Amino acid sequence: MMRQIVSFVRRETVFCASAVLALASMAVIPPDREYLAYPDYRSLSLLFCLMIIVAGFRSLGVFELLGRSLLRRAGGTRSLSVVLVLLCFFSSMLITNDVTLLTFVPFTLLVFRMIGQEERVLRLVVLETIAANLGSMATPIGNPQNLYLFSISGLSAGAFLRAVVPYAAMALVMLLGALLLQRSAAIDHEALPAPTAADRPPLSAMAPFLALLVLCLLVVFRVLPYAPVLVIVAAAVLAVDRRLFRSVDYFLLLTFLCFFIFIGNLKRVPAVNDFLVYLVRGHELLAGIAASQIISNVPAAILLAGFTADFAPLLTGVNLGGLGTLIASLASLISFKFFAGEYPGRKGTFFWVFTLWNVAFLAVLTAAALFLS
Repeated sequence: MMRQIVSFVRRETVFCASAVLALASMAVIPPDREYLAYPDYRSLSLLFCLMIIVAGFRSLGVFELLGRSLLRRAGGTRSLSVVLVLLCFFSSMLITNDVTLLTFVPFTLLVFRMIGQEERVLRLVVLETIAANLGSMATPIGNPQNLYLFSISGLSAGAFLRAVVPYAAMALVMLLGALLLQRSAAIDHEALPAPTAADRPPLSAMAPFLALLVLCLLVVFRVLPYAPVLVIVAAAVLAVDRRLFRSVDYFLLLTFLCFFIFIGNLKRVPAVNDFLVYLVRGHELLAGIAASQIISNVPAAILLAGFTADFAPLLTGVNLGGLGTLIASLASLISFKFFAGEYPGRKGTFFWVFTLWNVAFLAVLTAAALFLS
């Protein structure tokens, strides 16, 4: 029993921490009717819908098929690496950074083992992780913190893009520079996994998920209300493939809920609320970056958003804050787990290479953000 508890805490550390904070705050502010106003139900509904829709596409093998098709056109290890990093960068804009890494990191490990170039894979996985974390910042649905902040902030699409796209573009240039400077080696195309006709999902299977994705995007951009779309998505998935409900990260949703309770209660303690407002306001960019290094960028976004009205620099901060430490973006742990599973003796090397590249990217982009702000 104790082993199971320890395993659960290790696996869902952020949720457990958020639950402890919520319970502690409830001891100060006992539950009452005002608790019902704490959660942002729109963000929770959208997050649930997008997770289950992406799980639908993933179950059809859409993303792996795309990756295999593009890889067949690579001429050498350098162009192969560029293709994989660009896949992570641009895919994350639509399917989120964590799903991107879940899909393409194991695919990368497999491909480089098949072509006998395993010595190159560590740095590539690190760059893929940076690409997924920074590519995802460019759209409101690229990661949970963007979805939440765009939902509550009232930022226009233009204001959102101005807060994130310059840094995503800089990151893309830096990634391409790092990749193009490496030496290339010839690859055996026959060793690469080729897509077959059986791998291609029929359009009829993808159509329901495409339609549901369009509905969710209309909610994101405030064209449709969230409640009817939530019902439609749940009903459609129930009819098409009810197993997809198991693919939803319910602990992420519960983590959001716990933080909503914690922050809602903090705001009802005047001295604490005034102190946190004093710390955050006017320092949103650096507060977002710093908090992300300790508690990761999704909880940092939820926490800090409760104490500022200037959401654009906070949006920039928590997205750039996904760089740096291994826990700054929880999606990065996905890459670490896959790599450590394949190469358990190289965990320490991965940690130091990951930290070196992330700190370098973070330093350059933070300097740019301070200059542009």
